[in-house]
Amino acid sequence: MASGSCICGDFKYEFSGEPALTALCHCQECHKLTGSCFSTCLMIPESKFSIGIGSRPLKTFTKKHESGMMLNIHFCPNCGTPIYKTADAENLKGLVILLAGTLDKGLAIDMEKPNAELWTKYRTSWLEEVNGLKQYNEFE
Repeated sequence: MASGSCICGDFKYEFSGEPALTALCHCQECHKLTGSCFSTCLMIPESKFSIGIGSRPLKTFTKKHESGMMLNIHFCPNCGTPIYKTADAENLKGLVILLAGTLDKGLAIDMEKPNAELWTKYRTSWLEEVNGLKQYNEFE
């Protein structure tokens, strides 16, 4: 069981089991969402994800991703921390796309190395490909 929260602690979550996929995402939306060069995302089946008792309801911002799918970004209304994303793309239905930086133990948890890098066509030029990861220009 792993747990996480927003920076102010008003929203808490847990999930069980292993992620369906762990990926570094270099898409432009993740650049803007994280203020960084990529996001580290854990694809968690909705059935394994639960919101903590007493958590403040999240706000949702929806936008059309350049891939054409509708992307929902769920964030704390108090501190603004983005917690997870959902999308209507067929291959992402039923998954919570959890931003790994919100894990209570951060990225220091006993987490497997990511499986893939997504949207590598937007990888920052000074970052190198992560050895051994599947490389995808988009959500192929």
